[in-house]
Amino acid sequence: MTDSVTINDVGPRDGLQNQAKILSPQDRLKLVQALLDAGLRNIEIGAFVSPKAVPAMAGVEDIVAGLPDIDAEFSALIPNRKGYERARDAGIKTMGLVVAASNTMNERNIRMTTAQAVDVARDVLAQAREDDREVQVCIATAWECPFEGKVASDTVLSLSDQLHQAGAASLIIADTIGAANPRAVHQLMSALVAQHGSEYLSCHFHDTRALGMANAYAALEAGIRRFDASIGGLGGCPFAPGATGNISTEDLAMTLSLMGFETGLDMDKLIAAGELANRMTDTQTGVRSL
Repeated sequence: MTDSVTINDVGPRDGLQNQAKILSPQDRLKLVQALLDAGLRNIEIGAFVSPKAVPAMAGVEDIVAGLPDIDAEFSALIPNRKGYERARDAGIKTMGLVVAASNTMNERNIRMTTAQAVDVARDVLAQAREDDREVQVCIATAWECPFEGKVASDTVLSLSDQLHQAGAASLIIADTIGAANPRAVHQLMSALVAQHGSEYLSCHFHDTRALGMANAYAALEAGIRRFDASIGGLGGCPFAPGATGNISTEDLAMTLSLMGFETGLDMDKLIAAGELANRMTDTQTGVRSL
C-alpha cells in the first residue's frame, strides 16, 4: 500500500493575511474552490480575528457561509475565546489556536505571556469539548523566535505536554520565521513523535532561508505525515518580522509524488490554483510547469 501524506493548504489564511493586496471574501472563496478542484480536502479558510488587526481576514463569516457542501475539513484560526465563539457560531468544526514557544512572541502576537496563553488554550479546549468541536493547537516559534533567538527543544516538549493534557485535538509544530534547519527539525520532531505519536502531529514550515522543503523532508523522515503548505508559497506573518512565505503546496505535492507518497492531488489543477493565486495577489508564486 502506498504511504499517504495529508497536505493542509493554509493559503486562504496564512497565505493572504500579509499580502499588500487584500482580496474580497468572494475572491477568497474562488481560491478555496480552486483548491478543492485540485483535490485538497484540508483547507484553512480564514481567521476569526479583528479586521482592524488583520484587514485581509475581514468577512470570514461570509466565506464560511459560501463554502460548498463537500466532504472536507475546513478549518479556521482563532486567537482566543471570542474568536472561538465566532467560529463555532459560524459553523466551523475544526479550529486552530496559536501558542508560541517564546514568551515575547506571545506578547507581540496575542498580548499575553506564555503562561496566560496556555490558560486561554485550556479554557477554549474545555469549551470545545462541550461543543463537540476540535481545536488544534499550533506551537509557533518552535525552533527560533524573531525576538529571543533559538528556542530550546525542552521548552517545546514541555509546552506540547501541557497542551496535550489540556485536550488539544492535535499539535502543529511551526517554524514561524523559517529559521529551522533539517538536523534540528529531525531531532525535535523525533522527540515529539516518541512523546505523542506521529498521528498527533503536523508541521508548518516557512521558506525564509530556502530550507522549507529540506525541513519538510527531515520531518517526513521523523515520521510526520501531515503538513501545512500554502498555494503558490504565499505567506508571512504581520507579527513576526522576517517571516516569508510558507512552503509551496505545489512544490510539496510534487516532491511527495516523486518520492512515491500518495497525496490525492491533481498537479495540473494545483498549478492552475497557484496561477490563480498569482493573478489575484499580483505576486509571483509556485511551480510553473511539470
